[in-house]
This record gives sequence, C-alpha cells and structure tokens, in this order.
Amino acid sequence: MLFEPHALHNSPQLVFLIPQKQTIKKLTTYAPTGAVDSIKKALFSIGGGTIGNYQECSFTSQGTATFKGNENSNPVIGSKGDSQTTSEVMISMTFAKHLEKNIISALHGAHPYEEVAFEIITLDNNNQHIGMGMIAELENPMSEDAFLLYLKEKMNTKCVRHSKKINKAIKKVAVLGGSGSFAINDAIAQGADVYVTSDLKYHDFYTAENKILLADIGHYESEQYTKELLHTYLTKKITNFAVVLSQINTNPISYF
Repeated sequence: MLFEPHALHNSPQLVFLIPQKQTIKKLTTYAPTGAVDSIKKALFSIGGGTIGNYQECSFTSQGTATFKGNENSNPVIGSKGDSQTTSEVMISMTFAKHLEKNIISALHGAHPYEEVAFEIITLDNNNQHIGMGMIAELENPMSEDAFLLYLKEKMNTKCVRHSKKINKAIKKVAVLGGSGSFAINDAIAQGADVYVTSDLKYHDFYTAENKILLADIGHYESEQYTKELLHTYLTKKITNFAVVLSQINTNPISYF
C-alpha cells in the first residue's frame, strides 16, 4: 500500500479528499419528562446520536406543549376534547441516513404518546467519516523524483505518467483509486503536493497549473489491493463462511 503506518506523520491526519454530503440527518422530537431517558436509550441502541468517535450524543431543552385530542383520541395526558398545556422536553440528535427507518420505528416504540410529533431534516454538513479518496502527510518529505520512484515500487506499476515537476518537496499526498480527474481541484484546494490517481486525459494534466504534481499510475494498479482489503474484512466479519481470494489478473492493459 502507498500509505504505510511508519511513513505517516500521524494517522489521525488521514482525511477524505471529498467528504460525503447529505448522509447526516437530524431528528427532533418532543416528549414528557418521564419518557426522555427511555426514548434516548432506544434511539442510542440503534446508532442514533453517534458522531465520529462519540456515542449517545444528544441535546434536550425544556418547553411548554399544547394539544387537544378529538373524540377518537386516547391522550396519555388529560382528556379527549380538552385543551391541554403541559411541560415537555425537546430531544434532538443526529444519525446516519441509512438508519432513518429504524430511528422512526424505535421512536414510536419508545414514545408514550398516541401521536408522536417529530421532524427529520437532512444536514448540509460534510460527513468526515464517509467519502472518496484520502489525504495524508508523509513523515519525511521527499523530492518529486524520490516520490515517483517510491510510488512505482509500492503500487507495483511499470509506468507513472505525471504532470510537469514543480520543484517542490512532496509532503501532503492525495490519493483516489480509479478514474479521478474530477477530484484534481479538490486535491489542489486541500493543499496536496501530489495527487495520485489514474485515467487522466491529455488536457487534465494542464489543470495542475504548477500548483500540484499529478501522478497517473494506471486504473488497475490503483485498485489492485482492494480485493485484499475486502477479503480481510469479510473474513473477519463472516467467520463461518469461506471467502476465497482470486489470484486472476484482470488488468486488460499490457506494457511494451
């Protein structure tokens, strides 16, 4: 792999080149004081309120609620047909987009009211834990030539196409496997010294504009280790199922 632990200045500095957007949602609901803890516990148990390395994150605020049930209602507080004013707590927490159905189900299951008032909105925040590509810093800066040689060795490629050298030490490295021309400006914006990707076209190299070194290592070469990562992950997660790692080289490109 290109980024080995000993070569990195600090693993926490690993960040996504293009953080994912619109994958974080926020739930706001309202409940009587006595039900707040059980509602939060139910939501926390399925992943609600998780922010990075922190769990059970929420915010509560006391307020006053009003309601009036019709003749078909079965109110927990007061009587049908009567206007009610009662103290309630607003509960808010974020959650991952894919958990929405489970969040709503857990909320209804834990909430004492017949009709549950709640809102769910999609946040515009970047998700710093999901995205495309990565950026990290080398522990020791390299010259451009030294880095390109290092890149050829670590990524087992016979050819590295690159943009014009800019006589700048390589410290901050951006990587995106597969066809990554669309992220050149993202790499520049994040201050990367080099952007390692593949399938760059002739005019893509002009976009470097002496701001960054672009290194095209080949599509297959940029993704060749993915199967090993998947094999390791699946073997660890599915212990009672045999996962076979293919040894077939599917690269359609040969070098003369």
